[in-house]
Amino acid sequence: MATENLWPGKPYPLGAAPDESGTNFAIFSEHAEKVELLLFDSADDEQPSRVIELTENHAYVRHGYVPGVGPGQCYAYRAFGPYRPALGLRFNEHKVLIDPYAKAIAGNVRWDDAAFGYVVGHEKQDLSKDTRDSCPFIPKSIVVSDEFNWEGDSLLNIPWNETIIYELHVKGFTMMHPDVPEHERGKFPGLASLPIIDHLRKLGVTAVELLPVHHHIDDRLLVEKGLSNYWGYNTIGYFAPDCRFSTRGNHGGQVGEFKQMVKHLHRAGIEVILDVVYNHTAEGSHLGPTLSFRGIDNSSYYHLMPETPRYYMDFTGTGNTLNTSHPNVTQMIMDSLRYWVVHMHVDGFRFDLASALARELFEVDRLASFFDIIHQDPILSQVKLIAEPWDVGPGGYQVGKFPPLWTEWNGRYRDAVRRYWRGDGGTLGELAYRLAGSSDLYEGSGRLPTASINFVTCHDGFTLNDLVSYESKHNEANKMDNEDGTEQNISWNCGAEGPTDDPAVSALRARQRRNFLATLLLSQGVPMITAGDEIANSQSGNNNAFCQDNAISWIDWKLDDTRRRLLDFARMLVRIRREHPVFRRKKFFQGKRRTETNEEDISWLRPDGTEMTSHDWHGSSFRAIAVLLSGDSIAESDEHGRRIIDDDFLLMLNGSHESVIFRLPENQTPWRQVFYTAQEQPMQPPPEAAAREEFALESRSLALFCRRCSANHGETP
Repeated sequence: MATENLWPGKPYPLGAAPDESGTNFAIFSEHAEKVELLLFDSADDEQPSRVIELTENHAYVRHGYVPGVGPGQCYAYRAFGPYRPALGLRFNEHKVLIDPYAKAIAGNVRWDDAAFGYVVGHEKQDLSKDTRDSCPFIPKSIVVSDEFNWEGDSLLNIPWNETIIYELHVKGFTMMHPDVPEHERGKFPGLASLPIIDHLRKLGVTAVELLPVHHHIDDRLLVEKGLSNYWGYNTIGYFAPDCRFSTRGNHGGQVGEFKQMVKHLHRAGIEVILDVVYNHTAEGSHLGPTLSFRGIDNSSYYHLMPETPRYYMDFTGTGNTLNTSHPNVTQMIMDSLRYWVVHMHVDGFRFDLASALARELFEVDRLASFFDIIHQDPILSQVKLIAEPWDVGPGGYQVGKFPPLWTEWNGRYRDAVRRYWRGDGGTLGELAYRLAGSSDLYEGSGRLPTASINFVTCHDGFTLNDLVSYESKHNEANKMDNEDGTEQNISWNCGAEGPTDDPAVSALRARQRRNFLATLLLSQGVPMITAGDEIANSQSGNNNAFCQDNAISWIDWKLDDTRRRLLDFARMLVRIRREHPVFRRKKFFQGKRRTETNEEDISWLRPDGTEMTSHDWHGSSFRAIAVLLSGDSIAESDEHGRRIIDDDFLLMLNGSHESVIFRLPENQTPWRQVFYTAQEQPMQPPPEAAAREEFALESRSLALFCRRCSANHGETP
């Protein structure tokens, strides 16, 4: 097909930028010899209607302006250059490529051997070159306008210490909700529907953290097994909301629906945080397909092995790692982040396998340029930044080591809380640090307790219900012989494996669920609840449901009395946290006596009421503790400069197998029982609890008591 000439256009912005007269196209490729722009009349077309060579080249950016082309136009690229995999060069002019800056992508890959740059099954593997045209099998990029009526919407900027995160999957959270309109289930409008927003508001969370919504690819191996990459950690488009979540098809309507969803959530006072995957792409290892980055400029976009650039450095377990040491790759990531904040009104990001982003050469570097660029950026430095502080490479576990401005998924919090409620000995010292905001991890780097994102469960692993119901994983539906997923034998043995009709076993499991939720919501730091945990949602023991786009992963909204009671309990915990600043301090505890009150801001007490000793902290048999929080020593002020005063709270925890008698600290003001997890109705304490001097805390249970601080005249919970 003959090619056309076009106007020179501009090298920036990258991607497709429409105006009233046409569209400017710009794409980076340092090593390509020629780049062609392909225009299609329809996303279903197997061949382009127009082919235009981008002859302008400024700083390795090929660009051109096409008059008469506007929003809705389907397009793609071909890149010409040497195919020398042994040298890290994988240009193949027969492969059609998705624009890395595409703001919308039409559909998924139709898997065929032609989608690979090499001849699949060839004896030389990827050293061979496949000359079949991949055009019929690759989704098209879509030109999109940024115009949208936000009606005054802006970022909410909820303070970190007031933030409660709720991690969810757009489809799984809405797919089975009976009150969501059927055509909206599993879609962006479903998440913005009144029944869903009503649930989130009544629960009291302040932010939803969405599993990846960037356009992703379903791996060929999974598709051939009848499965999918349901979680979406397989990105191919860092600017494009996934069309799978759109009711308007795949021709750009997904962008408007995403914006509408954000606007509705913001009106409800709920921030939107995106789980983003800038550490790797969907193209996999050297034996993966050629879909975009690999064919555009493999040696620029990816970390290659220095001695053998045919192969990729893989710090992610997926086959490749994005090369954040290359300025144009870093630019793409920053452009993407700013796009989601400025044009999509996203409030923050959770960075998947964030340690990989700090590997400029090989080692993880907390002073990497990636962090420097974000810190100096006037937009990105002001939004919520959450790191998953590990990857799968050597030295990748970096909990507590990210720089200021960053918060972290605190994996040590999860592990400590799970071990304690399982009944492990020698856990009190670690548990105390985690309950108090993990000063051992964050204070030394100038960060605050809110640097710790506390969680007990997340999408990756057992649900809360399954954590207390299964001793081993049950991933048979993943068709990997149950060998995938971590063997998380970290639950308390609550009796029979899986569902049970035994009322005693059911009661024990319900208590453990309450223990975990109460510990999470009453700890210093920022709590993250996994969607469905508040209603005891189950995945039938599957702790790696990444490929299950079905009822295994979808939230079951049918509530019996047990699940309703847990939901009421979770709502109460969130209300206590939001109403009492003693549970969401901005600063770390000092533990020093205040001369005016002769009290400590926090006291760690033995069951007999005396202070914990060094021997107690390190004793493997000591599993019960009380935590006294002073409401008169928060040492913080509100926005009007007034000193914050709260009630005093006494939190008792018994992780042992036996009941323990606790002596309540003496005071002129009596203690009032707020809740007790050993009770089937934990929020309804008996009237006589207020006058008690001692309290018998049953095994594996938690109780919260409150007394009015002498300087506080507000209401207790």
